[in-house]
Amino acid sequence: MSLGEQNGGSVIAMVGKDCVAIAADLRIGNQALGIANNFQRIYPVTDRLYVGLPGLATDVATLRERFRFRVNMYTIKEEREIEPETFAKLVSSTLYERRFGPFYSEPVIAGLQRLPDLGTTPQEDSKPRYKPFIAGTDLIGCLNYAKDFVVSGAATSKLFGVAEGLWEPNLEPEDLFETISQTLLNAADRDAYSGWGAIVHVITPDKVITRTLKGRMD
Repeated sequence: MSLGEQNGGSVIAMVGKDCVAIAADLRIGNQALGIANNFQRIYPVTDRLYVGLPGLATDVATLRERFRFRVNMYTIKEEREIEPETFAKLVSSTLYERRFGPFYSEPVIAGLQRLPDLGTTPQEDSKPRYKPFIAGTDLIGCLNYAKDFVVSGAATSKLFGVAEGLWEPNLEPEDLFETISQTLLNAADRDAYSGWGAIVHVITPDKVITRTLKGRMD
């Protein structure tokens, strides 16, 4: 078994129509021994950007603090919020620094990338435009961009199978929530190291919808 599966847990991100969603289960354990059902694997980076960190719990905590520090330094230096694509490069470089003794976590990034202003009329420029962005990395930071969904964690193979059957292009926020929820819950039911409830974030240009799901605990 990989050390990345020692504590279990899975994360998935999906693209919708002008929105993205990211979800993770809440179980943490020592292999098959369950410890708690309230472990957070998804963290906000900005108002429109989230990162999911499955894997070894100690490395999750370490990476969370490293990303927070580096994002804060970027914000101070650049005097603006970090964009999802830039943050993905930051995650990649952070992991690659430790390639000879890697962190046992494969992050998933989901957010809305701001598009350049049209520059035609003040009315058009006043309303920002965004496009969905999702990406994942391996242990040493190799980036994987996707236009449909990204999965990571102990239930990766199950998540791939269910997501390929349920995901459709141009899902509205509520439909995207239903799709990612059903994908995660059904995949976690088939994996002994994942489950025990889930948390889902649907990111739209106007707001972030966060919901907690109940799952099987047997």
